[in-house]
Amino acid sequence: MLPEKKFKIVKLYNMKKNSIILIICLVNLLHLSAQNTRINNYNNIGWLANTATIKFQKNWSVHIEYQWRRDEFVLGWQQSLLRTGINYHINPNAVFRVGYGLIETFPYGEIPINSMGKPFTEHRMYEVLTLSNKLGRFDLSHRYMLEQRWLGSYTNSALSKEDKWTYVNRLRYMFRAQTPLIGNTLESKEPYAAAYDEIFIGFGENVNQNIFDQNRLGVLLGYKFSDKFKLEAGYFNQIVQLGRQVSSSNVMQFNEGFIINAFYNFNWSK
Repeated sequence: MLPEKKFKIVKLYNMKKNSIILIICLVNLLHLSAQNTRINNYNNIGWLANTATIKFQKNWSVHIEYQWRRDEFVLGWQQSLLRTGINYHINPNAVFRVGYGLIETFPYGEIPINSMGKPFTEHRMYEVLTLSNKLGRFDLSHRYMLEQRWLGSYTNSALSKEDKWTYVNRLRYMFRAQTPLIGNTLESKEPYAAAYDEIFIGFGENVNQNIFDQNRLGVLLGYKFSDKFKLEAGYFNQIVQLGRQVSSSNVMQFNEGFIINAFYNFNWSK
């Protein structure tokens, strides 16, 4: 190889090596900067949820859900959520739902979601597609949800009721795996274990700091009493990014505690 050509190859290699080192340094600096400008807030929560499905025709059912979400495990309010909807059962493994939710969020923790430390109302329309399948002993489900949200806010701290509404969109995806603890299929009067993770992504012109909205993780033990009722409870973890900044810093809530879910199924189509 000619000395001149060899020199060019070595020079090019060194330039690429230096560029990679520079990129790594920049990424590390950005990461450190993001950590330095982030405020972390920790809370203990407890969620209790009741969900009822009422089938009134072969392919149609009603969804009714209420969640009692508490701060300091159970001592204070975090959120009240009422959600209703109509399900269309495409087949045994696919269900589509449209519905409405009424949510009241309360000021909790050291840094409340509302900048004025006031409770606020949210009206929500949503669409859901849930797909399920079986893999060996495991029952798997994928839930895709699109939400249209109207969030109440205050233009003046002296007001006792919201006078402004902001529209935002949110996309959610939840993966859940469930397995019986006795045998290969879950029958009545048998226990089971389940785990799930759900990520929330905000989008649209009013999202601001809240592109990553939150993530939820649950690890549960449950018991199927009958085809009409099952109950599950376990560890729950919620990470929330506030849609606003405090002192020019992003705020992350790290909430953990317990969750209890009760499921009711009624078949009135017969």
